[in-house]
Amino acid sequence: MKTFLIAGLLAASVLVCAGAVQDNPDSKSATAGVTPSTSQSAHREGAVRRAGFDPRAKKVYNLIWGVEAFRVKSVESGEMIRFSYTVLDPNKAAPLNDKKVNPSLIDEAKHVALVIPTLEKVGQLRQTGTQEVGRSYWMVFSNKGSIVKPGDRVSVVIGKFRVDGLIVE
Repeated sequence: MKTFLIAGLLAASVLVCAGAVQDNPDSKSATAGVTPSTSQSAHREGAVRRAGFDPRAKKVYNLIWGVEAFRVKSVESGEMIRFSYTVLDPNKAAPLNDKKVNPSLIDEAKHVALVIPTLEKVGQLRQTGTQEVGRSYWMVFSNKGSIVKPGDRVSVVIGKFRVDGLIVE
């Protein structure tokens, strides 16, 4: 079962990368699958395209992980980065809510991995508990010194879950 899941993820990522290059024939590299935000196609496809997300990738995350609507936003004057997502299937999305797993937000260009801070009386700055269909959930990563800035491309890793190409708002 795990082998099938990994093979499916690899196949989907190849399709997503190939689709990103085909969607933007003017791009100079395979990683430039994002159309400029001023183009008409970016306005038509909404936040999915602005976030560097191919619509096919969205379907993969819906089917395998039961989540959608990823958003990464700089908050608290840039000292924290908030990652949020919407749950479509609580059973599939359960690994994202596991308290035993320490999520990280990675900015490979800046060689930094942000973690969720743990406060003495509050605990980790993330939502936990039973997830419900249609509800949004969030987690906050410490960004001391504002290393990660709006416009940076980041990845979020939560155990075996990984989403790449998110652009910080």
